Amino acid sequence: MNRKELIDALAKKTGSTKADADRNVAGLIEIITATLKKGDSLSLVGFGSFEVRQRAARVGRNPKTGAELKIKASKVPAFKAGATLKAAVNR
Repeated sequence: MNRKELIDALAKKTGSTKADADRNVAGLIEIITATLKKGDSLSLVGFGSFEVRQRAARVGRNPKTGAELKIKASKVPAFKAGATLKAAVNR
């Protein structure tokens, strides 16, 4: 499912217009992004948690030449599914 399909499904599920659904999806994405940008986590009980994880600096290899290269430490967004979501997917 892509963003357009999500907006269509949300509009149908809630009985709202596609424009309203689009604003809601955009708003949710902006809130999640801003929360993670601040370094905070966001938990939706039963669904899951969004958080920022630290990735350590490491040495990698160029697959073409085999030469070593240094990969900088970075922050990466992560999602951990909640128990209710896991159960729904595994039924």
